[in-house]
Amino acid sequence: MFAFRLILALSLALGLSACGSKFKKYNGPEVTQVQVHKAERKMYLLHNDKVLKAYDIGLGQQPLGHKQFEGDLKTPEGIYYIDRRNPNSNYHLSIGISYPNPADREFAEAAGQRPGGEIFVHGNHGKKGKRGDWTWGCIAVTDKEMEDVYAMVRDGTPILIMPDARGFPPAPQPIAPASPEEQLIQLANAED
Repeated sequence: MFAFRLILALSLALGLSACGSKFKKYNGPEVTQVQVHKAERKMYLLHNDKVLKAYDIGLGQQPLGHKQFEGDLKTPEGIYYIDRRNPNSNYHLSIGISYPNPADREFAEAAGQRPGGEIFVHGNHGKKGKRGDWTWGCIAVTDKEMEDVYAMVRDGTPILIMPDARGFPPAPQPIAPASPEEQLIQLANAED
C-alpha cells in the first residue's frame, strides 16, 4: 500500500510540474518567415504564404522610423534573421533578431554613433495585458504568446519588419493604364 501511494504521489508531482513549464513542444508546419507590421502592431508567423499565428505586439517607445542608434528607442525595419534564443530572459522567454547588420553598423559609425543591439522578440515580463509601445526597441507579446513563439520559430528564420509610415505623406499610387476606349477619347480630345 505504501509503494502504491508513493508511486501515485510521484506521478502527481511530475504531472503538475510539467503543467507549469514555459517550454512547449510544437509539431506543426515549419515557420518559414516572421512578419512584423509596425503600423498595425501585428506580428505574423507564416508557413510559406499561410498565416499560422497572429499576435498583437508592442514596439519601442519611439515606434516611427528605423532604429539607427543605441538608445533611440526605435524598433528596426528591414529583413533580419532570428539568430539566438534566451530561455532565461528577464522578459520570460526571448528570441534574438540579427540587428545590427553591416549596413546598420556602417550608418551609425559614419554618424559617430553606436548602432545599439540586443533586439529581441520577448514576453511582457509578467505584466498581464501589457500593451502599447514600451520597449527599448524590441517587439513584445504576452508571456503566454511568447511560449508559442519560442516553440514555433527556429534560429535562422527570416523576420521582415515593415515600417510604420503613419505621419508621413502617402506613397504615390501607380496610375492604371487607360483602357483602349479611354485612350481613343484622350487622343480625340488632344487633337481638338
